[in-house]
Amino acid sequence: MKTGAAVSVLLLVGCSAISTTPEGKSVELVTEKPPGNCKPLGDVVGSQGNWFTGDYTSNKNLLIGARNDLRNKAAEMGGNYVWVQDSSNTNAWGSKGTSNTTVLGVVYRCE
Repeated sequence: MKTGAAVSVLLLVGCSAISTTPEGKSVELVTEKPPGNCKPLGDVVGSQGNWFTGDYTSNKNLLIGARNDLRNKAAEMGGNYVWVQDSSNTNAWGSKGTSNTTVLGVVYRCE
């Protein structure tokens, strides 16, 4: 594969949001602590973008990708809810705009 083609493929991959895994699709994101019989499993951080791909990924896809990354990691921990605590956008030096979005939450297993 030629270098130009490899870079083009990399940029296209960088432009799309991280996908949810089949397990991640069942994780619900909430803005308040889940009620009922829920056990906290720990903190989780979801993120998308970096100094290279961030400028080529829309803000929408950075946010969706970070949320999907959060869901996937929560599912790996055995959780089915994430109480979203915070989200932030960062700009790499020399970036044209947001280059990374990060979402922080607490994973819960609710019955």
